[in-house]
Amino acid sequence: MNLLIERILEGVGTFFLLYLIGYATFLFASVIGGATYLYKRRRMYLLKNELKHQYYFPVSIVVPAYNEEVTVVDTVRSLLNLEYRLYEIIVVDDGSKDETTKVMVDAFQMHRVDRPIRLTIPCKKVVEIWECESEKVKITLIKKENGGKGDAINMGINASEFPYFVCMDADSFLQKDSLEKIVQPLMEDQSVIAVGGLIRISQCAVFENGVVKKFKLPWNIVQCMQIMEYERSFLASRIFLDSFNGNLIISGAFGLFKKDMVVAVGGYDTNTLGEDMELIVKLHVFCRNNKIKYSIRYAPNAICWSQAPFTIGDLSKQRRRWHLGLFQSMMKYRQIGLNPRFGFLGFLSYPYYWLYELFSAFIELFGLITVILSGVLGLINVPFMILFFLLYALYSAVMTITAFFLRIYTQSLEISFGDAIKAIIMCLLEGVTFRFLLAFIRITAFIGYRKKKNKWGEIKREKQFKDKENDLAPKP
Repeated sequence: MNLLIERILEGVGTFFLLYLIGYATFLFASVIGGATYLYKRRRMYLLKNELKHQYYFPVSIVVPAYNEEVTVVDTVRSLLNLEYRLYEIIVVDDGSKDETTKVMVDAFQMHRVDRPIRLTIPCKKVVEIWECESEKVKITLIKKENGGKGDAINMGINASEFPYFVCMDADSFLQKDSLEKIVQPLMEDQSVIAVGGLIRISQCAVFENGVVKKFKLPWNIVQCMQIMEYERSFLASRIFLDSFNGNLIISGAFGLFKKDMVVAVGGYDTNTLGEDMELIVKLHVFCRNNKIKYSIRYAPNAICWSQAPFTIGDLSKQRRRWHLGLFQSMMKYRQIGLNPRFGFLGFLSYPYYWLYELFSAFIELFGLITVILSGVLGLINVPFMILFFLLYALYSAVMTITAFFLRIYTQSLEISFGDAIKAIIMCLLEGVTFRFLLAFIRITAFIGYRKKKNKWGEIKREKQFKDKENDLAPKP
């Protein structure tokens, strides 16, 4: 019996080590590949600059909102600063209990209209519609019965006039050139049906007329850790997966879609917690099954600044929702896994999300328990294992530091010496503290799991898009 236990522990321990080495290899290859890609793009921009053109894809910007009275007006005002000629803004108030509709009507002097909306995609009923014509674009506000975020986006799609739409959160902010950047893949390839943008944390930037004027790390540690995590994750995996049309996620905070394709698959699913991922996987499956030539791209220079939770409680709500949404999508479309019809998508992307996203926390916890038991039984060299884990944590921190400073460089942002030191410290701490916090959240996400299709998963908002340096000073 003891021999059997030893062999089991050795086998599990070997798998755990291979798992860590596999992730480290993937992280290194993807970060270096992403860094090379961004560096080349920056060189091309500096040497040749980008040609200005007079042709624009008409785009409808859909902003679903639920209890967003604090942020929604700033978000819409930021959209009016975009360097783009042909777009409209549609805000969908999904039965908010606060003054979301009122602050929009007052801020933009909107008037109520009687406008029919063809429900190409089923969604909850319209309560009232408001409109206004700014000097640049039309703004439409639709107040509807509560149905959840996916249902609100479906309403926006139904009301949209243009063949392409952008979905973004009501607490987010686009840079002046973000819309122009995210449509560029459409100009390069007619088969593109969706494009994802880069998400960055807005609490670290000061904006002026849609341009980042100052970059400064906030004093809130929870937000700082998320900044480091975002920089690594959006550089590490998405550029690499984009190289073979393998992205399974476009963040709900900023994504561009071909409307007729989204309508063909039935729009956003209102019965899932991860409607953004579910849509992307559904588009992959639909196009592959119907032998439609398609491409789902990632545009790392199309940047959306979004608010991050600033308390552990709100962070836990957000990440539990994300993790359960990932689980639902992976289970719903499990036919993708190792299916030759899906090519690299089935043999690389799908296993990656299973191993290193969905079950990573469970594998790492089980692996650590196995290593500890093996150490107690004298089956491993304990000093060697401690050194190995320390080196692994340092390696992950170096990759995160690389991703962070690469973004600073490629966007021509300036950062103070103090913030540079703070960033390095946060990268070191993120791998040994924040990583385990997120692992705990992922593991406990399944405790008491119930499907909540109409729940938005609200988090506390703060006034955003700071326009003064002292707005980033520590609060008393």
